Order: sequence, then C-alpha cells, then structure tokens
Amino acid sequence: MSTAKPMKIEEGTEKKKKKKGGLNAYVLMFLIIVVLTLLTYVIPAGQYARYEENGRTIIDPTKFEYISNTPVGLLDMFNAFHQGMVKGAPIILFVLLIGGALGIMQATGSIDALIRFTAQKFGKRKKLIIPVMVLLFSLLGTLIGAAEDSLVYITIVAPMTIALGFDALTGVAIVFLGMIGAGFTAGITNPFTIGVAQTVAELPMYSGMGLRIAIYVIFYILSVAFILRHVNKIEKNPELAEYGKFNPNERITFDDDFKLSKRHALSLLVFLGCFIALIYGVISLGWYISEIVGIFLLGAIIMGLIGRLSGNEMTDAFLKGCSEMISGAMIIGIANTILVVLTSGNLLDTILHVTSNLLNGLSPSVTAVGMAVVNFFIHFLVPSGSGHASLVMPIMAPLADLVGVSRQTAAFATVMGGGVSSLIIPTGGLLLAALGMMGIPYSKWAKWVFPYVAIQIVIVVIFLIIAQAINYGPF
Repeated sequence: MSTAKPMKIEEGTEKKKKKKGGLNAYVLMFLIIVVLTLLTYVIPAGQYARYEENGRTIIDPTKFEYISNTPVGLLDMFNAFHQGMVKGAPIILFVLLIGGALGIMQATGSIDALIRFTAQKFGKRKKLIIPVMVLLFSLLGTLIGAAEDSLVYITIVAPMTIALGFDALTGVAIVFLGMIGAGFTAGITNPFTIGVAQTVAELPMYSGMGLRIAIYVIFYILSVAFILRHVNKIEKNPELAEYGKFNPNERITFDDDFKLSKRHALSLLVFLGCFIALIYGVISLGWYISEIVGIFLLGAIIMGLIGRLSGNEMTDAFLKGCSEMISGAMIIGIANTILVVLTSGNLLDTILHVTSNLLNGLSPSVTAVGMAVVNFFIHFLVPSGSGHASLVMPIMAPLADLVGVSRQTAAFATVMGGGVSSLIIPTGGLLLAALGMMGIPYSKWAKWVFPYVAIQIVIVVIFLIIAQAINYGPF
C-alpha cells in the first residue's frame, strides 16, 4: 500500500470553507420547533375522532371538530425535547448499538481491508460501483422497505467512495438516492408505505404493481445518472467535492498486489453473513430493529474473536463506535420533538382537515396531483413512512371516492408525495442523522439534492395523470 500525494489546500480556502459550512441541523430543527410552538397560539386546534381497527388507530374523516386552543408554553416546549427522545428511543438505541457493533468490526481491520480490496478491484472501472450499489440499495428499499439500516450502510460506503477517489457526498447519495429516492419511494412491495396505505384503503395488498415497477425503473436510472453527474463534476473541479468529517488529505491508493489476509477474509465472511441474515430475517421472519441490532452485535463479537481482540479492546471499540453515532442519534430524538409539539398543540388534525378541504371540489386529475403535493408537505410533519400512511389514508380514501379519483391512485399519490419529500425534509430523523454522522451540513445537501427532487416531482405528476387517465385500480 502506498500513500497518495496529499492534496494541497490553501489556508485561505480552508477559512473560506469554514465560513460557508452551512446551517447546522440542530439549529435548523430548533428553529422549526420554536416556530411550531408559536403557531400553537395562532392556529385553531382541532381533533378527528379515532377508532381502533386490527391494532391500528384509524381517523374517522367524517368526525372533525375545532376545540379550545392548547398552546405549548415555553417550558412545555423544552419538556418536549425529552418526550421526543423517549418517543424516538427505539431508533436512537438502534443507531448507538449498531455504531458500537461497527466499532468492534472496524477495530479488527477487516472493514478497512474490504475498502482497500474493493478500491483495488474496481481500479479504472471505479464508476461501475455506482450503478451496482444503487441497484442493490434500491431493491432493499422497494422490496422490503429498508430504511433505518441505511445508517449502517452509509458508514461503510462513504469511506469506500472516498478511497475510490470520490467524496463523502457520493457515498451518502449512493445509499439514500438508491434506498430512499428510488427504492422506498417507488415501494413496489414496501410493507411500510404502500402496504399500509392499501390496507387502510381496503385495496388488495400490493395490487397495481405494474405502475410502481415502471416508476421504480425511471427513479433508478435518474439516481444513477444524478450521482454520475456529480462524480464527473468533482473530477473536473475537485473544489466542489464534499468530504464532511473526512480528511481528503488521507485519501489512499493501493498496490496492484494487495491481498486480503485469511483472518480478514474470514471476518468478512461473518460480516457478509450479517447482511444475508438481515435480508432473510426482514423478508421471511418479520425482523425489525431489535433483531437487526442483535445479529450485528453477535457478528461483531465473532469478528472480534477472529481478529484476536481482547475483551477490553472490544469494549473500547464498542464505546468508540457508539460515540461516533451520538450526533446522528440525538437528531432522531429532536425530529420526534416536532411531532410532540404538533400533537400537544392539537395542530396536526387541523392541518389535515384544512388540506383535505382544499382538495375537495377540484377536477379528478388536479385532485390526484394535489394529493401528492399535500402529502409532500404533510411528510414534513410526519416523516415516518408507515406513520404518514396510517394518518393520511383514512382521509384520502373517502376523499378519493367523493371526487372521482380511484383509491389506488390516492394510495399511489400518498406514497409518492411522502417518499419524494424524504430526501429533502429538514425534519427527517434518518436523513439528518446520516448527514450528521458524515459531517455534511443539511443546507449543502438540500442545495445538491434539490434538482433531483424537482425531477422526481415532475415524474410523479406525469404518472399521476396517467393513473387517473387509465382509472388505476382495481378501484
């Protein structure tokens, strides 16, 4: 292995970069919470009647009433931070424990060896890794609704893309534009979005798959093309690269005869086994975050033993891995604080009621597109895929019946609107956690991904017009 010639960064450039670091995600989310708290004093509070069905809370769209305002006080706003952390505890702990497990895995040297090996094997064909990995992540997102585990993959992929001569933004984009932008949004058989939406709308599960497959293919091509465009740009203008927390001076190249040691190869087989078990468990056994954490902790300990790490070394590596995830984990809790404020102020139902009234009376085609637009913005308030679908579909389904839009189109609009906004909303815990972990400012990401989201919106509008024209069904 040989060290590449360090990239020269002039002193003035470094100072310039510090000044243009972008808006910190914590500051942005705090400002959103303050604004929403103030709005609880202004916007009328309201409530829909709710009932339980098959263990799920469903809104009755025919029973809405305005109630006395329940403004959130100053102390209540700060109390909401703790409540948000409690609400987000399952995902927060998932992030921290996965970080600890990865810390042990990285301490064995196996992951670094994998990065070196991959960089060497792709060599001059390094751009080929982009369509291959985007395909892999998009399939995970669209078939099984993988999302939270994107935080696991980013910690591996970002250093790999830097080793290949790209930047940290490329690594984040490969995972997020693949898994969320193309996969989770298209939702061919995503149980958390289209599965929930169709269940609430009383549609056959995963019906209407043909249109979703078509939009998935287009989203996949768009994702690959957009990332390759970025890679080509930073090749011509290296100053446009975004390395986040990584040091571009530490980029390395590899000798042609680099080989994995037997110990590293055996550890990586265990590492691969974790991902195979994860995919099988999620698809066939209904695994969720507890099981994913469990399999990675087990795999990490086995890899530590293979790498001859002592108990103390594994503990230190685990704690170091957890510490590197603190920023991302905390952001998830703060994102949940937003929902706590909206719920305490009884604003969420009012917003749903007003937006559904705005759509009523429009032509069917315009209403179909309007549903997607409404869901794009509602997803800012409820960034969970399943939570969003559960909340909105009890209103969208009967509204669709009233205005001549098929329920299938309404479900499609709900999923597409929420999915597209996932890549840019400043309230999305997963997105901000990933950016925080990689040290990439939200404002920089938003500026970069905006054209991609704009193109996706155009594609979704075209598909919704088609869906309405063909009476997308079965009903």
